[in-house]
Amino acid sequence: MIMRAPATDLPIMFTDAAIRAGEVTILGGLTLTIAAGTPTVLIGPNGSGKTTLLRAAMGLIPLTRGRISWGGRDSATAAHRAIVFQRPVMLRRSAAGNIAYALAAAGVPRAQYQSRINELLTLVGLAGMGERPARRLSGGEQQRLALARALARDPAVLFLDEPTASLDPAATKAIEDIVRAVSARGVKVVMSTHDLGQAKRLAGDVALLHRGRLIEQGTADQFFSEPKTDETKKFIAGELLV
Repeated sequence: MIMRAPATDLPIMFTDAAIRAGEVTILGGLTLTIAAGTPTVLIGPNGSGKTTLLRAAMGLIPLTRGRISWGGRDSATAAHRAIVFQRPVMLRRSAAGNIAYALAAAGVPRAQYQSRINELLTLVGLAGMGERPARRLSGGEQQRLALARALARDPAVLFLDEPTASLDPAATKAIEDIVRAVSARGVKVVMSTHDLGQAKRLAGDVALLHRGRLIEQGTADQFFSEPKTDETKKFIAGELLV
């Protein structure tokens, strides 16, 4: 059984966090806490800052202003965190070879490779497909393989950036089932989506971003049944935020 690493990086706290690229503000003084527990889902229109927030939480982008802390520390290696991007790049090797690469990078003893590869392929619904070339898998299968690679690190926190954006309903359901299974094993999942139905199905808590600002955060039940801001009410109603 895959065991997650201790959740030493939680909570992840953004305090007045700002990121600028030249004259463009991508995150504008955002304060947000990502706590242990059920999945946190980030929603908002394209360009709202969701991807940038995930990358910053992973430690891939420095802040222009403000602070991020991981488990109360101002800096922390990403050993207990993993991220899957919207369009993951498959290595030019088999599905099993892609996972083996991730296991090697995580320092897993070679003697454990085969059992871990089999376990991870089974977890993501790719059992028996280890020898297939990764780049010949379908889009949904590649996304599941990307999840297996990320989970090879035994992360305490798993960031997912629009993981089902280009997938059909069956492939989307497969990814959502994996998210539920991973969360049930104690991994903190933080994912972005602009699919409100997906947010309702998966989220324990929801954060709405718009123009790099945090508009509202709350439990999924509260967020969808008792929105506090006009912008949240509009977004839930399917209106455009401009």
